[in-house]
Amino acid sequence: MIMATKKIKKATKKEIEEIKALFLEHYPDSLTELNYTNLYELLIAVMLSAQCTDKRVNIISPALFNAYPNVIDLANADLDEVKIHIKSCSFYNNKAKNLIKMAQYVIEHYNGEIPLEQKELMKLAGVGQKTANVVMIEYAGANLMAVDTHVFRVAHRLGLSDDTTATKTEETLSKKFKTELHLLHQAMVLFGRYRCKAVNPECEDCFMEKYCRTSQTFKV
Repeated sequence: MIMATKKIKKATKKEIEEIKALFLEHYPDSLTELNYTNLYELLIAVMLSAQCTDKRVNIISPALFNAYPNVIDLANADLDEVKIHIKSCSFYNNKAKNLIKMAQYVIEHYNGEIPLEQKELMKLAGVGQKTANVVMIEYAGANLMAVDTHVFRVAHRLGLSDDTTATKTEETLSKKFKTELHLLHQAMVLFGRYRCKAVNPECEDCFMEKYCRTSQTFKV
């Protein structure tokens, strides 16, 4: 178990630049681990991934995409049948409702074409700022930051943020990194998912060891 012993010291401007360079060096072409073939599938996959693992989403999404290959089919889907397809996903009841409402809204307001703009995406049911940003990052390479549990944890352990919410952390990281946010977002996701894990992080020989505040402020 990891327990805080004192307030984390924020990274300096020089450290931020070095941290950014290291992430880009170790994850030069980082992409989402969600499987998709088009914008429609990406949006659904990201919506399903909220509080659910990418691995689980990749298991259930092929059958879902096959049953509802486009927004028209999804908009006319039976709610109970959609629930059956995604029942192994967390919060599947609400997600099923939102998937159908999302498709219906896209048909009604965007002529069946999913909008590729952050504010427009956020008008869709079940799509908050993080989901919209992830879609924009992955599909359009937008210079945006999205903060999930992994990015939040890594940002705090490296002294990049002491914010208490994901939204504030996103703002802080965007201001500090400024550019190549799309690559940095996914780099931090992968780093947090496989190395800087919540429990039993792999600290030995970590390329971020020099910048890690947890070695001084936490006991593992």
